[in-house]
Amino acid sequence: MIKMVALDLDGTLLTSDKTISTTNEKTLKDLHKNGVKVVLCTGRPINAIWHFIEQLGLTEATDYTITFNGALVVHNNDKAELAKSGVSKRAFSPLHDFAKSENAPLDILDFEQVYSMTDLKPSMYKQQFKGNINFVPTAFDQLNSNDLYSKAIVCDHPELLDQFQSGINSTLRSQYHIVRSQPQIMEFLAPKMDKVVGLKALLQHFGWRFNNLMAFGDAENDLGMIEKAEVGVAMENGKDEVKAVSNAITVGNDEDGVAKYIKHFFG
Repeated sequence: MIKMVALDLDGTLLTSDKTISTTNEKTLKDLHKNGVKVVLCTGRPINAIWHFIEQLGLTEATDYTITFNGALVVHNNDKAELAKSGVSKRAFSPLHDFAKSENAPLDILDFEQVYSMTDLKPSMYKQQFKGNINFVPTAFDQLNSNDLYSKAIVCDHPELLDQFQSGINSTLRSQYHIVRSQPQIMEFLAPKMDKVVGLKALLQHFGWRFNNLMAFGDAENDLGMIEKAEVGVAMENGKDEVKAVSNAITVGNDEDGVAKYIKHFFG
């Protein structure tokens, strides 16, 4: 029995203009009202998507959000942390060295703000970021070695990101879970970090398992939850590798694909 629906945002629940359609909003509110947990799963912090949480009415006592691609599970009502997993500054040192050698930008995030590396090529991340988060220009050497960080991001023009990605060797690849969440964004997470990690913690919190989960997604950072869920739904506009591991494919994010599949499945 499906008791939880997990939703990626960009390219999935959100339209191309980064909004939740009226149809998707109503359908998810009805689902939530009928007792099914609606959980947003994103790479962003909760403050950056709070307007979506409020729009969907996900502010009740048992509502949670998966943030930072699984590294942090947040209780929406009071922003308390249910589960959290970070990495050290030292873990990002090889990535910083590689970015420098490739003349690539780099942003490193903790669980509250973004540190834009001033000793590297200027990043596009701040200009394209949608949401409320503080950007702090910082050289890599100035990062606090005692803090934990959620992920690193390389944000550049898609064609330049293609070149950067092709240059990543097997040694560097083994040190991170690397996902292309958008054409212009590549994310570097802890080796085993995935949205599945956060979802597992949340499902266990409710005494449920992955056979109680339905998940919607379109990109590389959704692969894990699409494959692990009892019902994994890929968007028509999604990557081929996501479609390949899904149980179903719905219409695109600009055609209310989430709402149409939910109505079909739940009747």
